[in-house]
Amino acid sequence: MMKLYKILYILSLLLLSIGCDDELDVIPTDRLQGELAFTSEKNVSSILIGAYEEAGQFQSYGGRLQVMVDLLGATDQVTWGGTFLPPRQAFTKTILIDNIFVRDIWRNSYEVINQVNLVIDNLEIVTSSPEEKNRIEGEARFLRALNYFDLVRNFGFPYENGQTNSQLAVPIRTEGIIDYTADLSIARSTVEEVYDLVIADATQAYNLLPADNSFFADKFAAQALLARVYFQQGNYAAARDAADDVLKESGHSLASNYAAAFNNTDDGIEDIFTFQVTSQTGTNRLVNLYASEADGGRGGDIRITDDYLALFDDPDDERGNFVYINPANDRQLTLKYTNQFANISIFRIAEMHLIRLESNFREGTAVGLDPLVEINALRARSGADPLGAPLTLDLIFNERQLELAFEGFILHDIKRTKGSVGTIPYDDSSLTFPIPQTERDTNPLINQ
Repeated sequence: MMKLYKILYILSLLLLSIGCDDELDVIPTDRLQGELAFTSEKNVSSILIGAYEEAGQFQSYGGRLQVMVDLLGATDQVTWGGTFLPPRQAFTKTILIDNIFVRDIWRNSYEVINQVNLVIDNLEIVTSSPEEKNRIEGEARFLRALNYFDLVRNFGFPYENGQTNSQLAVPIRTEGIIDYTADLSIARSTVEEVYDLVIADATQAYNLLPADNSFFADKFAAQALLARVYFQQGNYAAARDAADDVLKESGHSLASNYAAAFNNTDDGIEDIFTFQVTSQTGTNRLVNLYASEADGGRGGDIRITDDYLALFDDPDDERGNFVYINPANDRQLTLKYTNQFANISIFRIAEMHLIRLESNFREGTAVGLDPLVEINALRARSGADPLGAPLTLDLIFNERQLELAFEGFILHDIKRTKGSVGTIPYDDSSLTFPIPQTERDTNPLINQ
């Protein structure tokens, strides 16, 4: 079934075409001339909807971003058995400057950023109501913050808590570009500057957005993003409080069982924010690389290892049994991605529990729940036995792997905790994406 935002998008295209004398004169909204793009509120809304669609494409949040991050952070949890060279470079920690997956993540992210910048630049056109203007601005700032956060933590060196993070990250663009014939050269901003922008945008989004916004970003999607950002910074008190707000006020809760959190074509109770997938927009590309042919994949380019399953200390833990064998080639695959039309979850409530409990543990607090009680409540959902005292950071780190594996977390958890990927330290340059050569060819102010 076509999702509402796709229906709205098509309707907006039809509305824009009304009044043309000849159907051949209709200009698609993705090719509107600069002087036409911002002549109506409908056009601004269409550009925002287009930004969602762009962000959810397979080049970034539609699958490639999560896959490249997980493969770069993987040691013995998975193996890469596919024929594609770009993800193999991530798995072997030898990403080259012409890696097309990295190039497309960069390009897609900045295309989304430019679209939402154009929306923010032209908010004065939105005059139907103050609430509508706030909603549009809030969604645009949420998308900009989300994209810049993943750009800074993948293309920049890790954020170091308590330090001035002057290490170079990515260029900051906060004004929309219409004229691409102009000189668009721009230098890289620092990690600190990009994080400041992300937090400012996400905070504004939280203040502007409604508590319920269908499957578009709402205030709790922005708060979940802030929880993740603060957590990555090591600002555990702020991360705890943001996660606690989502857990208490958003209306989301854990799904009744682990399997119910995945492969959903309609957002489930656990989903805080997802990118929508329909038969009209394409397929879930995580399925493409993780699933069997029968489930719409390539047979399991990414295979789950026995070493990963050995992390589970309870044979009844549903998460440790959440795999299947592809009968076509005997590869062991995850059950998280078996529906090629499932929405792609970006924030789910289990992550908020894990952020709150670890932040409480590090701060010596019990906001919401005692850390041991909370981790055991999460384990109980999957049928795992409770942990006994004392709780440790190693046990918490392990629990994050059990719950969030193959969802794009492992690399950034290693960087946050200053660990290593095998023998490679967390701050080694091989664990960051290189600036694509295509960007360096056209932007003389950027360096590697």
